[in-house]
Amino acid sequence: MKPQNVLLLPGWENSGPKHWQSLWEQRHGYVRVEQHDWRKPLRGDWVARLEDVILSRSEPVVLVAHSLGCILTAAWAAHSRNTHRVKAALLVAPGDVERPEIREQIPSWSPIQLRALPFPSVLLGSHNDPYCAFERARLFAHAWNAQFMDYGDCGHINADSGLASWPEGHVLLQDLMKD
Repeated sequence: MKPQNVLLLPGWENSGPKHWQSLWEQRHGYVRVEQHDWRKPLRGDWVARLEDVILSRSEPVVLVAHSLGCILTAAWAAHSRNTHRVKAALLVAPGDVERPEIREQIPSWSPIQLRALPFPSVLLGSHNDPYCAFERARLFAHAWNAQFMDYGDCGHINADSGLASWPEGHVLLQDLMKD
C-alpha cells in the first residue's frame, strides 16, 4: 500500500511533534487529515473533511485514528456511502466524548455512533486512559465490530505514554494492511 493511502486521524487539538502519529508521518510518509479547527472541532465539519480526503485517493485507504479520530471514524462510517473505500482501521485510545467534562467542551460529538464498522478494524484500549474508561473502550470495540486489544496501563497511548515512534503499533498497522 502506498504511504499516501494511509490516513492519520489525530484527536482533539491535533497530535504534537512527539506523538507517534507525527513520527509516523515523518518517517513513513503517511498523510495527516488536516482539520480546519483542531481546538473547537465540529463533528459535521470533520466528517466532511474525511470524506473529501478519502474520495481524493485513487485506491482504498487505511485509517489510523487516535482519540477523537476514532469517534470520527465511527461517525463517518455511519453516514458515508463510500465505506468500501476503506480497507481497514487502526483505532487507538478512543476518546469518550460522552463523558460530561468532555461533552461540555465539544458537544457536537455526542452521541457516539455505535454501528458496526463495515471494514476490518483493531481497537486498542488502556486501563488507565484518562479520557476513556477501559470498559467503555471495550464497549466501543464490540459495537464497532473491532478486534479489541488490551494495551495494559499505557495511559492515552500518546506522547505522554513514552511510546516514541511506537514500533509495536506500526507492526499492528502493517498486519492490518496485509489482510
